[in-house]
Amino acid sequence: MRTLIVLRHAKAAHIPGLADRERPLTDRGERDAKRAGDELRAAGLEPDVVLCSPALRTKRTAEIAFPEAEISYERDIYEAYPEELLELVRRSDPDLDTVVLCGHNPGVHELALGLAGGDYVFRPGAFAVIRVESAWGDLYPGEGRLVAHWDPKES
Repeated sequence: MRTLIVLRHAKAAHIPGLADRERPLTDRGERDAKRAGDELRAAGLEPDVVLCSPALRTKRTAEIAFPEAEISYERDIYEAYPEELLELVRRSDPDLDTVVLCGHNPGVHELALGLAGGDYVFRPGAFAVIRVESAWGDLYPGEGRLVAHWDPKES
């Protein structure tokens, strides 16, 4: 059994004139990123690797949530469609048990829904924990089972 954690970056600031990729987390975003990591650790979930968009808000979310984890910054996550995100996950090392994908909506939400279904919103800082039986390289839509969803505004 493998675990994919799909994490949307935490709340980011909207600063006029600042490039989208350079948007920092708000104070709330910093707190929610820490809370997301704390929730996952409390559930016994430690990532083997974090696949992360290179945008500042996703980098900071991953660094705060998973301070001890190996983070791989993948430019293809930024503005990716769910099919592209799935392909990135498929390329994960087959020996890894737990992979986090930290990115942006709507791609991350659509990826989670496509893999495991469900009926939930995916606000900034939210994550979905999806269990899969197949190898990463064999992962296809509908193969996952949603075992947890966390939203910082609902906890």
